[in-house]
Amino acid sequence: MKYKSYQLHNYTTIKGIDKLSATERKAVDITGQVLPFKVNNYVAEQLIDWNNIPEDPIYTLCFPRKEMLQTHHFEQVERLMDTGAGAAELKKTTDMIRKELNPHPSGQHLNVPQIDNIRLTGMQHKYRTTVLFFPSQGQTCHAYCTFCFRWNQFSGMDGMRFAMKETELLVKYLKQHREVTDVLITGGDPLTMSASCLSGYMDALLDNGLCHIQTIRIGTKAFAYWPYRFLSDPDSDALMRIFEKVVQSGKSLAIMAHFNHPRELTTNAVQEAIRRVHSTGVIIRTQSPLLNHINNDPDVWAEMWRQQVNLNCIPYYMFVARDTGAKEFFSIPLVDCWDLFRKACGQVSGICCTVRGPSMSATPGKVQILGVNEDRGEKVFVLRFLQGRNPDWVHRPFFAKYDPEATWFDMLKPAFGKEKFFFEDNAVLDK
Repeated sequence: MKYKSYQLHNYTTIKGIDKLSATERKAVDITGQVLPFKVNNYVAEQLIDWNNIPEDPIYTLCFPRKEMLQTHHFEQVERLMDTGAGAAELKKTTDMIRKELNPHPSGQHLNVPQIDNIRLTGMQHKYRTTVLFFPSQGQTCHAYCTFCFRWNQFSGMDGMRFAMKETELLVKYLKQHREVTDVLITGGDPLTMSASCLSGYMDALLDNGLCHIQTIRIGTKAFAYWPYRFLSDPDSDALMRIFEKVVQSGKSLAIMAHFNHPRELTTNAVQEAIRRVHSTGVIIRTQSPLLNHINNDPDVWAEMWRQQVNLNCIPYYMFVARDTGAKEFFSIPLVDCWDLFRKACGQVSGICCTVRGPSMSATPGKVQILGVNEDRGEKVFVLRFLQGRNPDWVHRPFFAKYDPEATWFDMLKPAFGKEKFFFEDNAVLDK
């Protein structure tokens, strides 16, 4: 299958798009001015059910909808478009709206390290043992998710993008930080890069001076959105050779695959792609946020985990949707996230329960909701850190006041009359 991309200028040529009413198309045009929009022919032709629009989960996953913007933001852009405003005026307004949508959630700006007084804007180092790297050639995706917490990477706004080309600085930083064992290559989607570009970055990480780097991870949605990346793209064979080279070097190579709905696992192409990648020795772990309108159902999660395990993938994380972009459209109260998680786990065998969640990637770290309990006459959330800016915080249980309306960590307050959570006095790890 040959890749074809659809964006605002040409999406009306998609087969099946005639199922959208004129009002729905206008909503795509307006909302897509603020939230990045891109879909491809594989998603449009093989995953979306055009007879179930707009409720179809894969449609909602890729197509901007009016409800994803606050009403006053939608109406601002609509007025400008209806009155024929120029591109400069439209961009000024949409950029102002984007800045109100928390474009860098969870204190991501705090994670950018420095070396020799150079700010490494293509890296993040939040957790002691793990560094994130954003190769500049991989800061796009095969299609854009409407919930994406890194939507600002594709917005075109000045100063909003994490990216860099300099492998020398990455290697130099890693050599100075021997505590780092894992490098996560992320984006965007690194597997939109050519194999030759990816090979350059991988070869740098196989440097003899980086023996402390044990695991290289690649975060990608390619299995779900473009499985032909591993099968029939012109350099798919070269990509497999890169994977084999890393594994044969003695390092672990893990692909962190994003699947948001079990339908993404059903095509012959994705199943064949998973088998081919496994044949290189790569480990595939799976993760997704819990999203209203897409997978807010324990049966959906149980089915997705079973399919993943049947394909020899390892369920890894269920995330809470971050407080950015279209968060209000996708958000689910934390108590319902926990209830859904336990109900889904109750339907599957223990081998599916490698998944950790529901987890919030908040400013201090990855906070897991362990449950709701009543203690000393007070109803509370029981929480713990799966990862923390300070490694001493990890797996320490703590408590927050029960709030049935809370959808994100910042909305929670300490329980039992305390003014602060235990970690709030030194929230940033000195790197």
